[in-house]
Amino acid sequence: MGIEAVNNRIADIQSRIIALQTQQATKAAPASTTSPAPSASGTAFASALADAMGTQATGSTAADKTFKLNGKGIPVELAAYGNGKIPASALEKVGNTGHKLWAPAAESLNRMIADAKAQGVHIGITDSYRSYSEQVDVARRKGLYSQGGLAAKPGTSEHGWGMATDLDLNSKAQSWMRANASRYGFVENVPREPWHWAFKP
Repeated sequence: MGIEAVNNRIADIQSRIIALQTQQATKAAPASTTSPAPSASGTAFASALADAMGTQATGSTAADKTFKLNGKGIPVELAAYGNGKIPASALEKVGNTGHKLWAPAAESLNRMIADAKAQGVHIGITDSYRSYSEQVDVARRKGLYSQGGLAAKPGTSEHGWGMATDLDLNSKAQSWMRANASRYGFVENVPREPWHWAFKP
């Protein structure tokens, strides 16, 4: 796991700790008082953890952020490039694989894979961002989805936006994904492809 992924994970843990402490303190407080601040010990722990790793909480994760979407539900920053034409500067690696996704999607996927691993679940990856020429090649080899194949029409694929990944999942991992993926912004949205997961923060 890279430094950025570790930092993002720490920030997520910090926000969860503070949210839980605030929630518990709110439940314990009399109805007439305002919501109290997180306890000093919890805040100190979160701060110490961040200091130990040389980082501070950066706020919400990619799955929690909101993005300005166009009429087709595509983030405007990606739509400006065009499907299958996303520059390397807008993509980020998935773990230590050769796969890449739009940076917010990769950040969320990396966190999800790490969390699953911590629970004894292995999530592999077999496909990610596809350039337009790669989409043409997949359509030629696998046929168009609309004609019974497995490929979207080139130029329309979620892979071409860097917002979809094909995962290698055994039955345990598939069940874990169906129970947890939405917390990371991923949805299973192609009926004949249980391996296809799209990032929809």
